[in-house]
Amino acid sequence: QVRLVETGGGLVHAGGSLRVSCKTYGLTFSLFAMGWFRQAPGKDREFVSVITWDSGSTYYAGSVKGRFTISRDNGKDTVYLQMNELNAEDTAIYYCAAAYSRGEHLRDSPAQYNYWGQGTQVTVPS
Repeated sequence: QVRLVETGGGLVHAGGSLRVSCKTYGLTFSLFAMGWFRQAPGKDREFVSVITWDSGSTYYAGSVKGRFTISRDNGKDTVYLQMNELNAEDTAIYYCAAAYSRGEHLRDSPAQYNYWGQGTQVTVPS
C-alpha cells in the first residue's frame, strides 16, 4: 500500500524557518517526481514546489521562490521542504504528493499527482 507521511510542521514566528519532511512507503521512489502543495483555510490547494526524480530540476511558485528549497534523498525515500523567512501568508496545511515521472512536463497542478500525504500544519502568526 502506498503511503506518504509528512512531518515537521508547527508554529513559527514571522521571519523564522522550518523544514517539513515527507517519507514515502510502497512505491519506487526514484520513478516519481515529488511535489509540495499547500492549502490555507477557505482557499484552494496551491502549488508550492516540485523536484524531478533525480533532483535535476526544481520549480517554485513565485510566492516562495528565494525563500523555500526543495530537496530529496532517494536513499531514504524522502522529500524535504526547507522554508525560510516565513510570513503569515505561508500559514497552511502542507501536503506532499508523488507524480509518476513520464515526459518533461511541469507538474504544478494537483490533478497531475498520483498519491498524496495527509498533510502537516504550518502556522505563522502575525
